[in-house]
Amino acid sequence: MSRRTLHKWTGLAACFFIVVFCVSGVLLNHRRAIAGLSVSRGLLPTVYRFQDWNNGLLRGTLVCDGRFDCGKHSPDSAGRVLVYGAGGVFLVSGEPFVALDSLPAGLCSAVRVTDFNDGLPCGADMRNIRSMARAASGTLYALSPFGLFMRGERGGWSQVALPNGGERLSDMVVSGDSVIVVGRSCLYVSGPGGSGFRRVVLRAPAGHDGTVSLFRTVWMLHSGELFGLSGRLVMDLVAVVLVVLCITGVAYWLLLGVLRRGKGGACISSALKKMRRVHDYAGRKTLYLLLLVVVTGWSLRPPVMIGLLSCDVPAVPFTSLDSGNPWTDKLRMLRRDDVAGDWMLSTSEGFYSLKEFGSVPEPLREAPAVSVMGLNVLEREPGGNRWLAGSFSGMYLWDRSTGRITDRFTGDSVSPEPGPPFGKHAVSGYSADICVRSATGEPMPTVVEYDNGTSVIGQPECLSTLPMSLWNVALEAHTGRIYTSSGVFALLFIFVMGILAAVCLWSGRRRR
Repeated sequence: MSRRTLHKWTGLAACFFIVVFCVSGVLLNHRRAIAGLSVSRGLLPTVYRFQDWNNGLLRGTLVCDGRFDCGKHSPDSAGRVLVYGAGGVFLVSGEPFVALDSLPAGLCSAVRVTDFNDGLPCGADMRNIRSMARAASGTLYALSPFGLFMRGERGGWSQVALPNGGERLSDMVVSGDSVIVVGRSCLYVSGPGGSGFRRVVLRAPAGHDGTVSLFRTVWMLHSGELFGLSGRLVMDLVAVVLVVLCITGVAYWLLLGVLRRGKGGACISSALKKMRRVHDYAGRKTLYLLLLVVVTGWSLRPPVMIGLLSCDVPAVPFTSLDSGNPWTDKLRMLRRDDVAGDWMLSTSEGFYSLKEFGSVPEPLREAPAVSVMGLNVLEREPGGNRWLAGSFSGMYLWDRSTGRITDRFTGDSVSPEPGPPFGKHAVSGYSADICVRSATGEPMPTVVEYDNGTSVIGQPECLSTLPMSLWNVALEAHTGRIYTSSGVFALLFIFVMGILAAVCLWSGRRRR
């Protein structure tokens, strides 16, 4: 097969998907700018619709306090729980309600669900609630990636000012009368009563050598984020060039077919020359930059990804990774362990322990496996001293005093090895406020799986098509998951498309 033929057919096979990669990539590069834009799940494949509280709709719960305005419901808080997750906050109540303090026989299927999002900004990304907590004063707090919100006794959410400078937020806890917000790089600690947040940069952990993950480096190089806003804009321009190459390439092929059938004459011939000139010039001038984008994107999925995850490299000087903050984009969750008398910090590099926020974080070697996509659950076991750690790798019971880690579903002891991106049980939520009885009559908290959800409480049909953020739609398209419900196919899709795109670009080069 000639180089010209190879270029033509690989380009035609991949051009539609390359255009989707480019458009979605530009959107992914500007998450905050499009945070208020959403797409109805009714317009997406059915796998994206909420069913049985799946797809992150139920991440956690909080028992409702009667002091707050909960609509037309009785001020008695018994049997009412605030459910939060990817769709925002909802007040769930039912008769009978399967609650931890009052467990009737059977499940709760007839529930009432009331929207509790009044005052939150529009847009699914803005209402993607990561954490909720109640302060000692009774004030409710809810955290999304883009803001902290509070709700007083008069009802309605209002945003709380944070000195985060646009940094995305990942978790929140309440300790005493202070609220602690976990950003991706720093902590934000309030004064008494939740007022006056201050920014806290944690000290470097014990044994820190200044290296960063090679996977993270390649990821930021692919998006341009390695060089800040200017780098992202350059990659946006590269995406535009790729779209132009796809459009001019397909147009050239179509017009050439028309000309060969003896139609169009001089007009088509002139258009063909211009189309080819634009196509060749754009491709020749940007060939190596285009290959860089394609190869780095291809590397972010297995099998190359596995090697990148296991390697650490020095931070590239004068880039976003070359920061004085050793925790840049690494912080994920924070919990207070009163038994051990310390703070547990979950990061992209594992678990750490620190006595105070000014202490040197010490790595916790014997910790449960966590998916590379991070923790979704980190809660103390009701009535016990063990911790529940849940992610897409599964859910584990963790006894910090002995170091023993047990699979929550099988009861088997497991080793603290890094978990696969997806395990048999992709855990996305947990509730100790909504329980059912086990065969022995013990209350069993609800574990929610990302794909299967939970049938413990019925989900109203009206919630199934709640909006999905435009950024998340772009992410699904960019990773190929939107084309299939099979995770294996999505991995193969990126692998094949990356090879096709690279072959197409390299075979299209012209020697001078």
